Amino acid sequence: MKKAIDKYLRYLKVERNASEHTITSYKNDLHQFLEYCTIYFDVPEENVDVTEIERLTIRLWLGHLSERGLAKSTIARKVAAVRSFCKYCFKRGIVEQNPAHLLIVPKKDKPLPKTANAEDLNRMMDLAEGNTPKSSQNRAILELLYGTGIRLSELVNLNEEDVNFKLNQIKVLGKGAKQRIVPFGKQAGKALKNHLETKPQLYGERTDADARKAVFIAASGQRLYPRAVQRIVKDYLQRASEVTQKSPHVLRHSFATHLLDQGADIRVIKELLGHANLAATQVYTHTSVERLKNVYETAHPRAKN
Repeated sequence: MKKAIDKYLRYLKVERNASEHTITSYKNDLHQFLEYCTIYFDVPEENVDVTEIERLTIRLWLGHLSERGLAKSTIARKVAAVRSFCKYCFKRGIVEQNPAHLLIVPKKDKPLPKTANAEDLNRMMDLAEGNTPKSSQNRAILELLYGTGIRLSELVNLNEEDVNFKLNQIKVLGKGAKQRIVPFGKQAGKALKNHLETKPQLYGERTDADARKAVFIAASGQRLYPRAVQRIVKDYLQRASEVTQKSPHVLRHSFATHLLDQGADIRVIKELLGHANLAATQVYTHTSVERLKNVYETAHPRAKN
């Protein structure tokens, strides 16, 4: 089996032009499988015969990995390595049957969305308070992201004509070029008005017609770009919250989770977020359930012992 692994790794490098990272990962995973096979067949490494490997052998190895507490994503990667190796051996005539054929790959764990609590976000807004055109824009960006739950791409593409202060709503162009109307609250509206009053002071020599109609302006004087927004959000979240992820998406996640926590209908949240189906929105129910469980385990006298 060791010789077959060496041939397979050369095949990845020479014929498939795989990256060094992929080759190293597959090499480590396959040698771990080989090490398990020496125990399973009770033979030295050089005597492990690849033709004797059956689907049961691989399934028992996966069970062994699971018992070790490895993450599903890690196990899935190792399965992919073994499946690819077995397929190679079958196509090259090294084995008569592919033992990994139809082998089920464990589904990866979906990480729950990271959210910041309301107190931290209020503190973040206070930190963004200022009297300069730049600080007014920063405050408007943060208020709008958290107050509407819109995506980063939707924020930077906003034009002044998309903002309706009479109805307190914005028109955004979401995924699949789908338009939707999203309401905004008093704080976001106030921040937006303050920003738009001083926005012309952010213009520069490079400010073109597109930038003049945009809601947000970059330091260059052109339309604000995504990376600049990411830096702004990261800067303020670092100063206000201990949430591990510090990105515009955290504000979107927080928007949805806080609405759900206050009893908002998940179907309404789906429409506000611009999700194509309810399944994408239901991840926030898991976040709320986890929060409820933590509260229960902390507060209830019979929760632990």
